[in-house]
Amino acid sequence: MSDPTPAAPRRRRRPVPRPPFEVVVERHGPAVLRFCVARMGPDRGEECFQETLLAALRAYDELRDPGAVGGWLFQIAQRKIVDAARSAARAPDPAGDDLEAHLDPWHDPEPGSGIWARVATLPPKQREALALRYLADLSHADVAVAMGTSVEAARRSVFEGLRRLRDEVER
Repeated sequence: MSDPTPAAPRRRRRPVPRPPFEVVVERHGPAVLRFCVARMGPDRGEECFQETLLAALRAYDELRDPGAVGGWLFQIAQRKIVDAARSAARAPDPAGDDLEAHLDPWHDPEPGSGIWARVATLPPKQREALALRYLADLSHADVAVAMGTSVEAARRSVFEGLRRLRDEVER
């Protein structure tokens, strides 16, 4: 016997409208800039930020999920940071210049605190998750999008990184 009540019609989710790119930059730009500068230093970080925005502007029409635009921007920023670090590694080392402080992507943005020097010793996933969560002030969901992982994995990476830092500080 079949049920005499008709099935409820399926409702399609309306796509989230894509905000103007300027609004995206206003909303997420400061956090992306902080992330780039924290990873690459002031000069190279600003270059990475500019490269990120140019790449994002070029690809903005293909953005699939406008609701995840923040994480999408951080993915682009992360790729630009990796590209810049690879480029710096291939570049000749000028004699006499102390570039180490400028090329260190984990320089301490707050001199004297030393916490980012400790973060730099963490495994890459934990280091990246902590930077995205606390330097860029992203939610765990946005951290997951930026890292290309699940929310649970991003949350776990943040948790494990914080736990290691606590253990090291308590020693």
